[in-house]
Amino acid sequence: MSNPFVRIVEPLDPKQPLKKFFNLSKLEDVRYARLPFSIRVLLEAAIRNCDEFLVKKGDVENILNWKVMQHKNVEVPFKPARVILQDFTGVPAVVDFAAMRDAVKKLGGDPEKINPICPADLVIDHSIQVDFNRQPDSLQKNQDLEFERNKERFEFLKWGSQAFKNFKIIPPGSGIIHQVNLEYLARVVMDQDGYYYPDSVVGTDSHTTMIDGLGVLGWGVGGIEAEAVMLGQPISMVLPEVVGYKLVGNPQQLVTSTDIVLTITKHLRQVGVVGKFVEFFGPGVAQLSIADRATIANMCPEYGATAAYFPVDDISIGYLIQTGRDKEKVMYTKRYLEAVGMLRDFKNSSQDPDFTQVVELDLHTVVPCCSGPKRPQDKVAVSDMKKDFETCLGAKQGFKGFQIAPDRHNSIVKFNFEGQDFELAHGSVVIAAITSCTNTSNPSVMLGAGLLAKKAVEAGLTVKPYIKTSLSPGSGVVTYYLRESGVMPYLSQLGFDVVGYGCMTCIGNSGPLPESVVEAITQGDLVAVGVLSGNRNFEGRVHPNTRANYLASPPLVIAYAIAGTIRIDFEKEPLGINASGKKIFLKDIWPTRNEIQAVERQFVIPGMFKEVYEKIETVNKAWNALDAPTDKLYTWNPKSTYIKSPPFFDGLTLALQTPKTIEDAYVLLSFGDSVTTDHISPAGNIARNSPAARYLTSRGLTPREFNSYGSRRGNDAVMARGTFANIRLVNKFIDKQGPQTIHFPSGETLDVFDAAERYKQAGHPLIVLAGKEYGAGSSRDWAAKGPFLLGVKAVLAESYERIHRSNLVGMGVIPLQYLPGEDAGTLGLTGRERYTIIIPENLKPQMNVQIKLDTGKTFHAIMRFDTDVELTYFHNGGILNYMIRKMAS
Repeated sequence: MSNPFVRIVEPLDPKQPLKKFFNLSKLEDVRYARLPFSIRVLLEAAIRNCDEFLVKKGDVENILNWKVMQHKNVEVPFKPARVILQDFTGVPAVVDFAAMRDAVKKLGGDPEKINPICPADLVIDHSIQVDFNRQPDSLQKNQDLEFERNKERFEFLKWGSQAFKNFKIIPPGSGIIHQVNLEYLARVVMDQDGYYYPDSVVGTDSHTTMIDGLGVLGWGVGGIEAEAVMLGQPISMVLPEVVGYKLVGNPQQLVTSTDIVLTITKHLRQVGVVGKFVEFFGPGVAQLSIADRATIANMCPEYGATAAYFPVDDISIGYLIQTGRDKEKVMYTKRYLEAVGMLRDFKNSSQDPDFTQVVELDLHTVVPCCSGPKRPQDKVAVSDMKKDFETCLGAKQGFKGFQIAPDRHNSIVKFNFEGQDFELAHGSVVIAAITSCTNTSNPSVMLGAGLLAKKAVEAGLTVKPYIKTSLSPGSGVVTYYLRESGVMPYLSQLGFDVVGYGCMTCIGNSGPLPESVVEAITQGDLVAVGVLSGNRNFEGRVHPNTRANYLASPPLVIAYAIAGTIRIDFEKEPLGINASGKKIFLKDIWPTRNEIQAVERQFVIPGMFKEVYEKIETVNKAWNALDAPTDKLYTWNPKSTYIKSPPFFDGLTLALQTPKTIEDAYVLLSFGDSVTTDHISPAGNIARNSPAARYLTSRGLTPREFNSYGSRRGNDAVMARGTFANIRLVNKFIDKQGPQTIHFPSGETLDVFDAAERYKQAGHPLIVLAGKEYGAGSSRDWAAKGPFLLGVKAVLAESYERIHRSNLVGMGVIPLQYLPGEDAGTLGLTGRERYTIIIPENLKPQMNVQIKLDTGKTFHAIMRFDTDVELTYFHNGGILNYMIRKMAS
């Protein structure tokens, strides 16, 4: 059907009559000027895609009427402009696409219909590990190992880039997905199919929100949801509330953008923004560079919002020019945004739109800080770090406690490393990593780290050789300006050599610690520390032997590496004593914002970005040499332990199956609050005593060939065995941490996978019990696929993280939520009961369903299918089944 809003289409430039746009100002609706800028992006997409089928005129009216409808749980469709994937989450998507082609062919359809309709980019950035550091050739050695370990995956991805249309791959060694998106892939305004319209994106990584700092509306979704968008389906979302976050004042001279973001993260956690948009405004925004804004937007998942949006202003336009974008395109970008009322002047308060609520931060009140020891929202002022850590040592086991007996707080373990004697204690730093998209995208903190390193070396300070130091830039541009500004040799001298271009330490690819260090930590049961410039520090994520992990700015990472411990008061204690016996304090070597900005203005120039990105798709010779198949259907190799055709579509028919009541289900696991996708989804190294290790051993592999779970995301047999395999898993059925549960029919304690297999063989369905914020953390689709493969039919929780709940729906697993005021405790649930969940015939969004126990007790819970579209997916057994039936019919 024709678009009912075609009347407002006009050329942007009369000289280019074929380049048109939907001129929203011609709606002549007073509500438009009061909408938050982020909601205007949703509105434009709805108007442009309005076909009275997937997107209806009523949807447009609901978005225009946002001020009223935001509180009414109204569902609206959103078609993003593009999709972005990284290799860990992207490989399963390409595997699913390949399997979907097979399924469509089996059902008599045309397999080549399975093809990205919405443009998709995949950046390979999660495979590289810090196996080598502090060596001149660390970078090359790590990249060689990356190819050796991941050749099968890379060949498969290269096949995908040739087999599917509208699908581009950025090879390994190029940078981190979100930084490459910011510096290269983002358009701000799309120029496609004869229309100008706002750039927007969804990605299979929760930190996709980083791009919001440039005025591109984007957020993370599950891989399952991303695949549907790639196939032309809109995202179904509840019209969000928008919290206006007003920034005023100027940051102090010694404060970094990392300090600002950690302050905002804690503040917004306290405000409560889960499931909402946050939109930044106020004169303080004009004080922030695009890199600063992107750092704040990147941490959006850590404060729980869906998006953290900075509307486009003149600083955004200047950034496009600084990063080497085409000047004519930039001119049309600005012209388009002015025409539709989406160009912001943060100093002009008359432009301020309506918000659901407004909160404020004076940037002048921000002080240097870190976050930890186990969560990104647990901000600690640097001046309080020593005291806070020592309090955590003795505190009860939890997010801020390690429960170390008081008489062991000052334990010391002596060890030998490369012929020298050293000591480790609680709080000793063993990993110091400048890493992750959050901070390596920001020249101010990277150059700040470089200047601090220069001053430290000149003052005669060093870093102990056993500390695993590393620098993994987010793009080649970072290395370029660190080298050109002359600070790179000083970083190298302190051990911060470039070890690779990828997420690395931030996602657990920290590589091994020296054996003598691990032995000392184990011998003393020490709380050793990792300090990283990342965005995640959940337990067990960074390294199994660092029980405490702190997020910090790149300069602070170097400072703590020099100190060698987190138990230091920088104001009173020296960082170190040089060869001359002089005490050197942190204040002696800390660069000011003015110093940093002077170097940034001189050395971060457009030519760098152009030079790096012009050759990004062809510069990797190892990638170019890969020999990938060219067939349109993938030929699965039964011997492969990396790529395997998943069983999701086995037995799929064109006819729908009626959902059935879940009868007499056992509880596989019983959890408390804040169980993250790091706990659920396989990540990090494969433990040698795990079900996944036993499987790989049975396939003839040795432990050194196991690689990581992330690298094996294309093999469901490995991933199912790694589900709930986190060593820090706290299952209420077991009295200690670990990936085990009780198999109730036998009473045996088993690995989670082994217990699930026994239940499956006996034909018993399973459920999981959980507390608040179930599924917090990264947007891992395997956190839903894994439980599905284990036989989990439903999860009963107090609340859910947004993406994870959506992923459960996408896999046909029922997300159930306790009624307000109820939980396992109030209902007297032990998890040892058997659960019958009554599924009514006429399902409605968010309806109450009855749950009967074998004890005779009955209670109700909310079935968290939030929209009619989600119910459609459930009736199909999941979103991918729905798409296959649609393409095959």
